Amino acid sequence: MEPEAPLATGSLNLRMFVGTWNVGGKPPHEGLNLRDWLKSPAPADIYVLGFQEIVPLNAGNVLGAEDNGPAVKWLSLIRQALNSNNNEQEIPQYYNNVTEAKHSSSPQPDQQAGIKPRLSFSDLLSLEDELGNEDLERLVNLNSNLSSSEEGSPSPPCYCLAASKQMVGIFLCVWVRLDLYKHISNLKVSCVGRGIMGYLGNKGSISVSMTLHQTTFCFVCTHLTSGEKEGDEIRRNSDVVEILKKTRFSHSCGGFGQALPPESILDHDKIVWLGDLNYRLAAGCGDTHELLKKKTGKHF
Repeated sequence: MEPEAPLATGSLNLRMFVGTWNVGGKPPHEGLNLRDWLKSPAPADIYVLGFQEIVPLNAGNVLGAEDNGPAVKWLSLIRQALNSNNNEQEIPQYYNNVTEAKHSSSPQPDQQAGIKPRLSFSDLLSLEDELGNEDLERLVNLNSNLSSSEEGSPSPPCYCLAASKQMVGIFLCVWVRLDLYKHISNLKVSCVGRGIMGYLGNKGSISVSMTLHQTTFCFVCTHLTSGEKEGDEIRRNSDVVEILKKTRFSHSCGGFGQALPPESILDHDKIVWLGDLNYRLAAGCGDTHELLKKKTGKHF
């Protein structure tokens, strides 16, 4: 019996852009252009963008229904910024509609438009269940056909939304090059609340797990406990410990001989942790400004 030939493996270098922004409960103003924020020396293959306080952290938003209106606006602005250099035909309109379709279901009589019930932590906005194989193949082929101009020079890549999730004021979205999307699998989300009473979502984390080719990624967007008093840093450390402990990704059993996808954050090959961590410089505001003026970076 001849031994089996070893499987051929290769490596793929990918560029990743990671950004985080505490917007202070303010929605994006009309005409806001995010291109300056998202530009990089070379286009990234994956964009991981986290927001904190995407809605005001008042009692109504923390205890009541989830307002995802601002999230829809931010997604639209991000899509425009990432694909601003592409022809409008590169992303068909029906594709844009699909990516936003799961932001809100048909409102019930007692719900306002754009509002969905609290604790809907399992609804991951992704195209995994929305696009059929034929639709996805059409989109990928369309992007490939338009990847070069008549002169043969490459055009900017086209990006699609792979996953997005909101928990009160925390919001995380992951964008990938359109030609990479078909290689994503095992897309899951997990939310951990660390706010009021230790479990509400005004503070905490959103984690997205996915497999790209054969590599597992975990993106963790957090908003940790605030405060500058002695001991507040211990509460922030405790938040991290609880997030690591409670974040779990449920998966069905893998096939024969297949490895199970990661269940916890630390099980992943690559982990990206971002957000408003709220750790502070141990110096007064005046002292900090004086040190900055003197450019004495060694003191930091």
